[in-house]
Amino acid sequence: MSVNAAEAPARLALPKTLDLAAAAPLKAELLARRGGPLELDGSEVQRMGGLAVQLLLSARATWAADGQPFRVAESSEAMREALSNLGATLAEESIG
Repeated sequence: MSVNAAEAPARLALPKTLDLAAAAPLKAELLARRGGPLELDGSEVQRMGGLAVQLLLSARATWAADGQPFRVAESSEAMREALSNLGATLAEESIG
């Protein structure tokens, strides 16, 4: 699926706490935006667990497979640290 260059990305503000309880609602939010460009705002994230990291990495792969842009526009120090602790990279990236 190709994206129109003029199509503005949907913006999704991530919650302050990305734990087990936040995973299902986040998955639903991501799936609702599938098929178009997506920009995440993680500037308010204060705590992020491994499941949330896996979910965001999976979303990044899904958007790439769909040929759609996926970008983390902003990330908090806590978000960057959680990703780094698991050897993952996601912040400030653009895929697509």
